[in-house]
This record gives sequence, structure tokens and C-alpha cells, in this order.
Amino acid sequence: MDVFDRFRLDGKVVLVTGASSGLGVTFATALAAAGADVALGARRLDRLEETRRAVEAEGRRCIAVATDVSRYEDCSALVAAALEQLGDIHVLVNNAGVGHSAPAHREDPADFERVVRVNLVGTYNMAHAFGSALIAAGHGGSIVNVSSALALTGSEIPQAAYSASKAGILGLTRDLAMQWSARRGIRVNALAPSFFHSEMTEPLLESEVGLAKVLARTPLGRIGEPEELVGALLLLASDAGSYMTGTTLAVDGGWSMH
Repeated sequence: MDVFDRFRLDGKVVLVTGASSGLGVTFATALAAAGADVALGARRLDRLEETRRAVEAEGRRCIAVATDVSRYEDCSALVAAALEQLGDIHVLVNNAGVGHSAPAHREDPADFERVVRVNLVGTYNMAHAFGSALIAAGHGGSIVNVSSALALTGSEIPQAAYSASKAGILGLTRDLAMQWSARRGIRVNALAPSFFHSEMTEPLLESEVGLAKVLARTPLGRIGEPEELVGALLLLASDAGSYMTGTTLAVDGGWSMH
């Protein structure tokens, strides 16, 4: 086998949450280019349809399902739809998330709870629904949880809810890897990006002060482009990363060295 063939996902079905914009669109189209059929989940079904067309342009099958990951029944429905319409499922890219920035002493506790519910509880909900389906089918697979470099180190930008939720994902990743990897054949890893150009980061990066703070902490001296996450994603999702589990892979321009 050619070494690059191990990065291929031919014959695989991949679920991608948060696929209506930003990194989720890049992930979905890259996975399709690598040979996977894709089940898309996000709350904005109209935007999901745009991603679906992009995936189909790569010559792959694709379905789009309205999904709020904070609702377990939505996560279960996405998994069920993928099984029914695309066949056996193999990879989950747990990407759905929301951001929030506010000084902790002025933050509305309801906002903190909302962010944790989507980012952390939503990641658990999808992993639970996906992992349960794989275990019932009797075969392994791969889960890639999207965390953040802010889970690894602090920042001058006040984001207690976001940082806490993304740090929680790292603990969840390690625990699920311990439970499922050897006994169930399900690898569980985390991807930890820093600041990339996306819909979520746009308000911060369009601010002169915000951009300056980010660049001051980034040894490479620039903001990441979504395509620069694709190599790491394919490594964790495919057989190229078959001896990796419980790992957090930072793609952050050096941010986490601080």
C-alpha cells in the first residue's frame, strides 16, 4: 500500500457536526475529497444545503440533517439517518460549537451554561450516539473531537465559558479513549486549533485590538487558514493515525508554547 493511501477514506461514512459554516465546511469537503460519504449536522439547514452541494461536487454521497447537538435526540437522529441513507458509519468529526467572550465578573451565568451545553455536553451527546451505534454494529471507528488551543493555555481574551468547555473536551477525549479503544476498537482523539479565519472568529479578528492580541501570542505571526487543519484532521480520522488514541493534536501556529 502506498503510504498516502492510508490517508484515504474510500468506502467510509463520516459524520460532521457544525457543518453549516467555517471549519465544518472545510472539514466536510476535505473528507469527501479523501473519498468519504458524508452526513452533515447543524442547526441551520439552509446553510447545510450549501455544504451538501459542495460535498456532492466532490463526487460523494451526502445527507444534511438539522441537528442541535445540545439535544441528545437530535444527535441520535443524525446517526440514525446516516445509517439508513448511507450505510455503516465509521468516523465522527465532533465540530459543533459556539463562542462567547466576556469578563467573568460581568458574564451572565446563563451564557456560560449555554456555551458549555453546546460545546461540551453536545460533544458528549454526539460521541455517545455515534459510539453506541458502532458498538452495536460490532466494528470500530474514529472520533475526532474539536477542542481548542485555549484548552491548553490561557489568553488575554476573556473567554471563561469557551475555555472551560474546550478543556472539558480534552478530559472527555481521554476517558472515552480509555473506555473504547482497546475493547471496542474506537479511537478517540482531539484536534486543538488556535485562531483560524471562520465565522466564529470574525468579530475578534476584525477588531484591531483583538487581532493584535492574537498575533502577539502566535509565533508564526499570522492567522491560520482553515485548509491548514486538513492534514491533521485526515491523520486522526484515517488509518494513517491507527496507533493514535487519547491524543490532543494542536494546530495553532505555536500558540500553546506559551
